[in-house]
Amino acid sequence: MALPETLAELRDCLAAQHEHLSERLRDAARFLIDNPHEIALSTVAELGRRSNIAPTAYIRLAQALGFAGFKDLQRLFRAPLQQAADTHSERIRHYGGEKLLDDPSDVGAILREFSQANIVSLEHLAEGDQQANIEAAIAHLQVARTTFVIGLRRAFPVAAYLSYALSRVGRRAVQISGGGGTLPEQVSAIAHDDLLIAVSFPPYARDTVEACRQAREAGVTLVAITDTVLSPIGKMAETVIEVNDAELLGFRSLTASFCIAQTLAMGLAFSQGDTDGTFDHERLKDIDC
Repeated sequence: MALPETLAELRDCLAAQHEHLSERLRDAARFLIDNPHEIALSTVAELGRRSNIAPTAYIRLAQALGFAGFKDLQRLFRAPLQQAADTHSERIRHYGGEKLLDDPSDVGAILREFSQANIVSLEHLAEGDQQANIEAAIAHLQVARTTFVIGLRRAFPVAAYLSYALSRVGRRAVQISGGGGTLPEQVSAIAHDDLLIAVSFPPYARDTVEACRQAREAGVTLVAITDTVLSPIGKMAETVIEVNDAELLGFRSLTASFCIAQTLAMGLAFSQGDTDGTFDHERLKDIDC
């Protein structure tokens, strides 16, 4: 097993090794992926206190992945921060969702903080390494007979928009809502040559996870839009697009998730160019997305 040299390689390595890790090491791996800035800036003892996971678990995990110790693993997390030192405090605050409001009754302050949190979330998305995963998702969209989209609870509006946008660019798209307790029946309508796109973030809607499991058992291709490859739907998917939306006092924004949905729809539309490889922009002037 080659030693991971980037965070992207580390995530792939953890996904590949996940089933071979003990339950405690899986917990450590999940905290590792969910809290990259804490990993970068904390000692292993501090991580143990914050995560309620024994510090030795992080050391054993690093060694299981081929590192000499935790500090060698930690260098992968510190590298991106060293490239953007001027934004450390904002990124740490964004990832942890720990920003407090000085005056919760000040609506203007709430607006400013949410706006700043969303800006940081979008900056992270733009600077991230999701292009290859988005391109892979578009490739799945190109060959799918019908694309089914599921996202429940706070992910519902993202799924609704994505299914609408896909239909507007000329693709057959169906949103799975599970209304009236019909989720199993709706998922059973997905054929092996269709595509399921699932959107889910912590605490992960159980019906979304179950829909993905049912679809995968039927051999359906799954694309997951989620926070980590180690999420319940990420572990089942062929392609995972990782999104870290901003969070403020328990309210998670969907700005970055909607950006992914727009990128998928427009990327698909522009991939459907003329035979000479060109694209007539006039085709989209009335797209209304």
